[in-house]
Amino acid sequence: MIIKKPKLSFWQILNMNVGFFGIQYSFGLQQSAVTPIYDFLGASPDQIPILHLAGPVTGLLVQPIIGALSDKTWSPKFGRRKPFFLIGAILCSLTLLAFPFSSSLWMAAGLLWVLDAGNNTAMEPYRALIADKLDDEQQPLGFQMQSFFTGLGQVLANLSLFIFPLIFIGMTGSLPTWVYASFFLGAFCSIASILWSISKTKEIPPTAAELAKLKSEKRSVIGPLLEIFAAIKDMPKVMWQLALVYLFQWYALFCYWQNSSKSVALSVWNATPENTEAYSEAVSWTGLVNGWYNVVTFLVAFALVGFAKKYSAKKVHAFCLLIAAIGFLAFPHIENKNLLFFAITGFGIGWASMMGIPYLMVVSEIPKERYGVYMGIINMMIVVPMILQTLSFGFILKHFLNNDPRLAITFAGVLLIISAILTLFIKSKKFSGDILTAPSSAH
Repeated sequence: MIIKKPKLSFWQILNMNVGFFGIQYSFGLQQSAVTPIYDFLGASPDQIPILHLAGPVTGLLVQPIIGALSDKTWSPKFGRRKPFFLIGAILCSLTLLAFPFSSSLWMAAGLLWVLDAGNNTAMEPYRALIADKLDDEQQPLGFQMQSFFTGLGQVLANLSLFIFPLIFIGMTGSLPTWVYASFFLGAFCSIASILWSISKTKEIPPTAAELAKLKSEKRSVIGPLLEIFAAIKDMPKVMWQLALVYLFQWYALFCYWQNSSKSVALSVWNATPENTEAYSEAVSWTGLVNGWYNVVTFLVAFALVGFAKKYSAKKVHAFCLLIAAIGFLAFPHIENKNLLFFAITGFGIGWASMMGIPYLMVVSEIPKERYGVYMGIINMMIVVPMILQTLSFGFILKHFLNNDPRLAITFAGVLLIISAILTLFIKSKKFSGDILTAPSSAH
């Protein structure tokens, strides 16, 4: 028996996704604020990559397991997905409150592991909630709404890095006072936005047959893992080709996120983290620059779908990667801080493509009954290059790039050119425009 899902209004879909704002605000702080905190606590440039190992590892381990567990959960009082992203939000909020009190480098690194585990615990069930609540016709709007809150959350997180240093001046303990303000606001947004969505959203209960099946199934972590391995074995060729593109693409992005503030500090202010005042100013300006690329992203994201339909998804993605690469190659040579916005606009266009266009290249070749597991595998294809970057780039930066963050950004630009070329070799069915997904950026 197939039960038709009720149509939801625009505002119901918006309220359902408000919690995504808090999750992405937290991710925005991770991308732009954690590396400067490591710098303030005395990390050397070649230590930064390994200190960011938390994000990709927790994304690799937590998301597929939590997603599988939520599939087999039902509580008449709390629902199926909501308990998981509530637990994730509480964990995030508590960690964000504690983060500014980090008294040592390794305390901050340990808290990042907890923070990323919380974010990933909330992320996967939130994506599944869209499929649970919305029919095929309304799912594109649901994913678009998550994409909107992704951009909004990350833009505001980066803006806080620019505005708060102007208001909260000086040092508190080992860190600038503005760090406390940004992370405390992030803690509030994380839990408040999730509570808003939970209070406004009711999950669809399982049928009697589905409930009986849930109760009869033996719960095991090994079951979902076996399904993931089986799906990888049967993975269509186009996904293996995309995995190669992702290897260079996501390695490059981690290089940028880890080194952007220090690159700006050197090229514009001629400062290092030891020059606390000048470096804080550089971090603030980098937050504004990174906020701008997220603005560009949600301004152009939907236009790219039309171009993908007209010219093919792989050509659009390759072009966007090339534009992003040109921006990265120019970025470390810019001495006028205002011109950084022009360079990072290229990355904003590339980031808009990365958020959705690759899914259009593979979705027509994924069997619908395994759609969920293959979306999880694509997430694994994102985090594995990040893990490789955290383990290898410290050595590369120290021994080949002279610990110069500007050369790290240049290196990222070269990797994006390689990924653009590899994209053109992908052989996939032409995107018809019938399917539109806009998954979030996170790990």
